[in-house]
Amino acid sequence: MLTTTNTGPITSSLRQLLDFAWTQTRSCAFAIALMSGVAASTLLPGLPVARYDLLVAYGVLLTLLFWLRGWENGRDIAVIGLCHVIGLAFEVVKVSLGSWSYPEPAVLKFAGVPLYGGFLYAAVGSYVCRAWHLFDLELVRYRPRATAVVAAGIYINFFSHHWLPDVRWLLAGLLLAVTAGSWVRYTVRGVRRRMPLALSFVLIGFFLWVAENLATYLGAWRYPYQLHGWEPVGVEKFGAWSLLISVTFVLAAVTRPRQRDRTRAGHVL
Repeated sequence: MLTTTNTGPITSSLRQLLDFAWTQTRSCAFAIALMSGVAASTLLPGLPVARYDLLVAYGVLLTLLFWLRGWENGRDIAVIGLCHVIGLAFEVVKVSLGSWSYPEPAVLKFAGVPLYGGFLYAAVGSYVCRAWHLFDLELVRYRPRATAVVAAGIYINFFSHHWLPDVRWLLAGLLLAVTAGSWVRYTVRGVRRRMPLALSFVLIGFFLWVAENLATYLGAWRYPYQLHGWEPVGVEKFGAWSLLISVTFVLAAVTRPRQRDRTRAGHVL
């Protein structure tokens, strides 16, 4: 009897978890497709064009496909495009300072950065936008101005710390302060749930760090210590991604219709 009684809640929780994982996977569709293209390009011998250039064309086609299929709307494409531009600016500075490199040749390359590099950041923007739709995200007690100011400081610090003191720990504390009491509501199998906004940044940062390990293994770019053989990306990048995701989140939140705190039908857990 105990087994029969406990099976219901356990089965329900397992289904919730599996549905959450599947929806997350769907949210990552652009990133998965992009990384699949990067992986496939390493297996194609005798390419008529540079691999990096081929990936630019592939990224453009992916963007068009997602838009034409209605998987991303015009507002999403604007966010993704902005992520692409901001990411390229980030890459140009970091590559010029030797933080990492794109060692393969390419025609569509500026200051050592292939144009496809921006699609790596666009993929993060696509994930946030698709998750917003698929999970029916709602922000509760979100402080848009304060969060945007801290996110801008985080972005700038990743440049300025090469010449000025690195204040990322101070900024991390400020990010925790401005997101304290802020929640993200989302739906899984018709059940309304919630998560602290700061925790969502940490979880996304972890999976971006995992993705970065995969991307560098596939040769998407290289850190100096990976030029003579792949090595895992340092765990400190996990923290860096947890901070940087706030920039993408702020860009996506700005384009969403203003939301009011409201009680929805169903349970909020």
